[in-house]
Amino acid sequence: MNPIPLWQRGLGLAMYLLPWTDALAMGRPFLALGLVPPAVQTALILPVLPLSWISGLVPFGLGPMLLLVLVFFAVARNPQAPYFLRFNALQAILVDVILLVAGYGLAIFGCRPGITEGLACDTFGNTLFLGSLLLVLFAAVECIRGREPELPSLSDAVRLQLF
Repeated sequence: MNPIPLWQRGLGLAMYLLPWTDALAMGRPFLALGLVPPAVQTALILPVLPLSWISGLVPFGLGPMLLLVLVFFAVARNPQAPYFLRFNALQAILVDVILLVAGYGLAIFGCRPGITEGLACDTFGNTLFLGSLLLVLFAAVECIRGREPELPSLSDAVRLQLF
């Protein structure tokens, strides 16, 4: 098996910044607790600033959706892109869709993590944030090692889409 080049590992890792931007919005209550040192908070927020800035340029709050569609068609559905990049792009898109649906589900019940105060709202937002943090860290380690991040059910769904 051919080793994955470093540039593909880096770009595969960068794909997971897409769901991380949505997860950070849900993690405001957790970060506001003061349990995370400021240096760690900066390390968590700094990588997504350019992506947040780009998505903020699109009016009506459609920036994240536009980025999602752009990555989907430019990378995940591009047969000329390497398989490793396509796999990570599509998996990151599925994780992002899950986060978006969970965020909309919370909004239906009147919860907007980071904005609406309440134990249930903050608990669900914190759970989504911490789960996303673990998922992104796992994906980062696997991408750096040059292996596909194997997420139960999601990875199988991605492989079905790519073949």
